[in-house]
Amino acid sequence: MAQQIGLFLNPVGQRRVDFQGMYADLFARLFIADGSEQATLLLGQERIDLLIIDLERFDRSFDLEALGELIARRAGAPVLVLCPFISAGWLPALMAFGPLAYAITPLEEGDLRAAIETQLDAPEASVTHADDLRALLALRTRLQQALVDVDDLTSVAEQICVALCDAAGAVHASLFRMDVPGDLQLEAQYSPAGLNLTRVLHRSDRLLQSPLRHAFPGLVAACSNEMCLLDAPAKAGEPELALSLVDKGVEMVIGLPLGSAPGSALAGSLCLMFGRARQFSAAELDSFVALAQLAGFGLRMAAVSRENEALLGRVTQLATVDALTGVANRRHGEHLLELEIKRARRYRVPAALIGFDIDRFKAINDQFGHPVGDAALRTVADVVQSTLRTSDVLIRSGGEEFLIIVPHTSAIDALKIAEKIRVAVAQSDIAGCDRLTISLGVAQLADQESADSLMLRVDAALSRAKRAGRNCVELAMS
Repeated sequence: MAQQIGLFLNPVGQRRVDFQGMYADLFARLFIADGSEQATLLLGQERIDLLIIDLERFDRSFDLEALGELIARRAGAPVLVLCPFISAGWLPALMAFGPLAYAITPLEEGDLRAAIETQLDAPEASVTHADDLRALLALRTRLQQALVDVDDLTSVAEQICVALCDAAGAVHASLFRMDVPGDLQLEAQYSPAGLNLTRVLHRSDRLLQSPLRHAFPGLVAACSNEMCLLDAPAKAGEPELALSLVDKGVEMVIGLPLGSAPGSALAGSLCLMFGRARQFSAAELDSFVALAQLAGFGLRMAAVSRENEALLGRVTQLATVDALTGVANRRHGEHLLELEIKRARRYRVPAALIGFDIDRFKAINDQFGHPVGDAALRTVADVVQSTLRTSDVLIRSGGEEFLIIVPHTSAIDALKIAEKIRVAVAQSDIAGCDRLTISLGVAQLADQESADSLMLRVDAALSRAKRAGRNCVELAMS
């Protein structure tokens, strides 16, 4: 081993000095480089048995290509990458350039020494776990099937967690999602072992304020859009968290962002916890990334479906509800009246229609202004609505005019309802103006009568109420 030559690469001077002081004895010669250009020069001049790339303080957005070219230049010769657990997204990106081994930092001196010795003795750059990879590919298929025809956001999240627990060695799966107020919440979790993540994190919502947001991989991934791989709970730097995970049989945790890339909008993360720690191959890490992308797609589709339903509901409301008073508008009211007439004839039950308008409403607008007139319309609609049965339908048919469909009601009973409405309105306070009154007309549906004919008879009765002095009820003639 002592005859071998090493090259250590890191941009921080103190880290280079520390590494050389601690590990130079492992090599016959140890070269130190502060950047990819110097490392490339040394690789061209010297026979390097082991290239060690310490990713601490490198920036993936600037340095990935240059470091990747170093790995490609090695052409399969040993490379050991020291990767911070909160920045594990480096690993699949660098593995695309060529084979490498990795160690998750921070590392104790003895652990790093052992990792270096392993690479010098018997390099394991090409880590493959064929059975686990096949299981992950099968898991992707199961996850796709779990997302089919599921459009409820909560159900989608739960199905994702259940499917992910089929991963080899997984003891818990969870999904974190950014909620509407812009904070992070634990959307769903599943554990065949009964592990409850809420107890580990001490909360399930407002997780952006959690003191563990920089330590627990699921939160790190959601907050940074960066893969996070914790292969020993103690590396998180939170003793209580580490003890809690180890106590529940967790030795490794991986957090996978649902967002597409660092810097994109935060969406949330998947988090998988395993009962044993091991290294992943490039294909396995790619599969994990693909699973997170698939889960994110499923959640987005569920969210789109929910938004479409809300939009459809809003469009339906705009098409059927009067914007000022909140009651049925004329078009929708006429449709409901036609349906009620058909139902009354089919089941041979009575039905009635009440029409009313506000007395001297033009004078209210002229004297107090249209805002007061609008408020008066809303108040009258609210008062009338409060006196009606749940089966009755209040309709604003135009201006200050309203209709009320009263199913299962004879003319005599409709008159009683109309009188109750008249009294309620007359006794109500109207903000900004004097008390007001309404005049009403009532008609019972006749055999074979059309909706137009029924409304004409109600209008005629309403006109008689106006001529009779207003603030009264008239029954339509048959």
